[in-house]
Amino acid sequence: MTSTSPFPGLARFNDLEESAARAALHEACASSAWASRLLAARPYASVDDLYEVSDAAMAELTAADLAEAMAGHPPIGRPKPGDPTSAREQRGMADASDRLRAEMLELNLAYQEKFGHVFLICATGRTGEQMRDAVRERIGNAPEREREIVRSELGKINRIRLARLVEED
Repeated sequence: MTSTSPFPGLARFNDLEESAARAALHEACASSAWASRLLAARPYASVDDLYEVSDAAMAELTAADLAEAMAGHPPIGRPKPGDPTSAREQRGMADASDRLRAEMLELNLAYQEKFGHVFLICATGRTGEQMRDAVRERIGNAPEREREIVRSELGKINRIRLARLVEED
C-alpha cells in the first residue's frame, strides 16, 4: 500500500517490510516498545500522523522502556565513533575546549551515578556550554522529575530523527 505523501521518505517507510522498518526505527530510538507502536500504526497519511503516534508512544513508555531507549545514546561529548548521527547531534561539543570536555565528563559521571543512566538532552543546535549548563541544572532534580525531562528530550530527538527518515529520498 503506497502513500501519496509529499515526503518520498514517508511513502518508502510505509512500504518497507516490517523488519526493515523496525531497523529504521531502531536507528531513531532504541526502544522496542516505541518502535512496535509506530509499526502497528502504518501506513501514515502524513508526517504529522507519524509524529502524533511517536509522541503518544513516548508518553506510554515505562521506566524500563525509557532505559532501553537511553541505552542507545552515548554520553554528551563522546559521540559513537563512526556514527554520523551521533556526531551531527553533538556538533556543539566538537570545538569545545579541553577544560569544557573534562567538565562534561565529570558531570556526565556524576549524573549517571545519581540517576543510573546517561544524561540525555536534545543536543541538536546547542553549544557545549549550553549542554554543560543543562546537566548542572538537572543534576539537582528528583529522579521522578528527571525521568519526565528525559522523556521530553527523547521525544524531541525522535522527532528530529523521524524527520530525517521521512524527508530523505
